[in-house]
Amino acid sequence: MPDISLSRPPAWNVLAARWRDLEARADGSFFTSWNWVGSRAASRFPHPVLLQAHTGGRLVGLGLFNRRARLPLPARLWLNESGDPALDTIYVEHNGLLMERGQEGAVLPRAIGHLAAGPGHVVLGGVDDAHLAAAQASGALVHRRAHPAASPWIDLDEVRGHPGGHLGLLSANTRQQLRRSLRRYGEAGPLQVRRAASLVEAHAFLEALGRLHQHTWTRRGKPGAFANHGFVAFHADLLAAAWPRGEADLLCIAAGAQPIGYLYNFSWRGRVGNYQSGFDYDVASPHLKPGLTCHHLAVELYAREGAGAYDFLAGEHRYKASLATRTAALHWVEIMPPASLPGLLHRTRAAFARRGRTPGEG
Repeated sequence: MPDISLSRPPAWNVLAARWRDLEARADGSFFTSWNWVGSRAASRFPHPVLLQAHTGGRLVGLGLFNRRARLPLPARLWLNESGDPALDTIYVEHNGLLMERGQEGAVLPRAIGHLAAGPGHVVLGGVDDAHLAAAQASGALVHRRAHPAASPWIDLDEVRGHPGGHLGLLSANTRQQLRRSLRRYGEAGPLQVRRAASLVEAHAFLEALGRLHQHTWTRRGKPGAFANHGFVAFHADLLAAAWPRGEADLLCIAAGAQPIGYLYNFSWRGRVGNYQSGFDYDVASPHLKPGLTCHHLAVELYAREGAGAYDFLAGEHRYKASLATRTAALHWVEIMPPASLPGLLHRTRAAFARRGRTPGEG
């Protein structure tokens, strides 16, 4: 049975080496890699708490939390998040504890049980079914803070195995829209996908993506992700760490000399995650579909290169459902002691909800 401890972490460079060593022995996601967790860690985790799991003296589990107090409520421990909405606009998903391969069944319930037995609350954002099940089995009160989010993805083995490639896996309607868009864009020049060839070019692609992204969202009356300086600074650091390791990818999709969109992807052990995109909708007619077109061409590229999956990550966008062939569920949950004030309030609300009323109704 693993031994679980909670403590202040060592110096960031020491933790980085420890984390990298374990991630080489783990089946985590890009969001549990040191690329993500370690970027701007000092500012994102001002009150850090490190969970460690050891078996026979060997490190088999890690989790980095930020402790954030909000009086008079108990302090919360946020897994791989700060708890500050301004800092958490980077939006973690496929989140969880980092655990040695083959040790997950022993580490996860033990670690979640240890956290649940504490006096505070634990926030697990964007975690998988296994983390949710461990929380529900811990004996603590588990509040699901939102409905499960769909994370649509494409099995690239299916793309490679289908005679029609990615197009052959799509609905007739999506296939028709995509073929027409590819044909119309092709009238302006050959369609091509260009990968950033240097870190300097990767930063330039990301800046161009950000401009298109902001143009699209501000026209809709929304600020857009790149309006947040913390978001921009985080990804500048992340790209500098991940791109040289081949774990971040910036693509420019163009029709002739005219870019129609940019994709910012994470590449982690054969799984490509599309984190952000920017499309030129100003040149799009009703029959030009820049989102569908860019993602389709990227899917075909990664399939040719031998990747295993193309993950659209969480988010409500029609093109994701249209292009994906599979879906994973992600959960946002909070673990709290049943006798705590928030726990009592939650149980009261739940009891009234079951009776079809809310507190305060006559």
